[in-house]
Amino acid sequence: MTGFEPRIGLIEDVRLLVYSELAGAGRVDGADSLAARLDVPRSVVDQSLRHLQDSRDLVLNDHGEILLAHPFAMRNFGFSVMGKDVLWWGGCAWDAFAIPHLVPDEPAALVATRCLGCGTPHAWNVTRDECTQGDQVVYFATPMRLVWDDVVHACSNQRIFCSDECVDAAIGRQPPLVTGVRFDIPTLWRLASRWYEGRLERGYRRRDPASATAYFREVGLTGSFWGNA
Repeated sequence: MTGFEPRIGLIEDVRLLVYSELAGAGRVDGADSLAARLDVPRSVVDQSLRHLQDSRDLVLNDHGEILLAHPFAMRNFGFSVMGKDVLWWGGCAWDAFAIPHLVPDEPAALVATRCLGCGTPHAWNVTRDECTQGDQVVYFATPMRLVWDDVVHACSNQRIFCSDECVDAAIGRQPPLVTGVRFDIPTLWRLASRWYEGRLERGYRRRDPASATAYFREVGLTGSFWGNA
């Protein structure tokens, strides 16, 4: 198999299977299981996963295993998302609120986290039909143009806090966070509501920078942080 390049259709088959398993069960069993399901060699799946990382459809860890398939995560990034039948890890505040918008059989979910400033627990019932309310503060540390420079760090620092005071306390412990922006829970719900539309379908394409900044503006997020100053 040296030098073999999986065809585009097969790469898409791998992507769809990964997302189907995560949406339906909250986890992926691994490359061996994917290879068996698709009836292809493990090496073909490994190369397909690397292609999907290059196209920013997945994030792999140092061992080549799936870490993030936005909005789903394979480990704790600070957010649990509990549906009627499935429990997921959300990759960040944005992703956690996006899961009930994306998964067709789970139109509502209980999103839970702890304030990164003081440790207070918070939970919201997130649905597709009604904007989630709350007086907490959403804080994103990394400007959108820099997210993929270190996507794991960026996701780890898209969090929800009790208040501005708790954000300030966290910034004091982690000075790089000072570059971020703050907004409210309803804005987070709007941001998450349509961002991943079509991700579970064949032929999905990530938003290009122009459509992404237009989307941010549409949901009320403007300025250089979002690329639409």
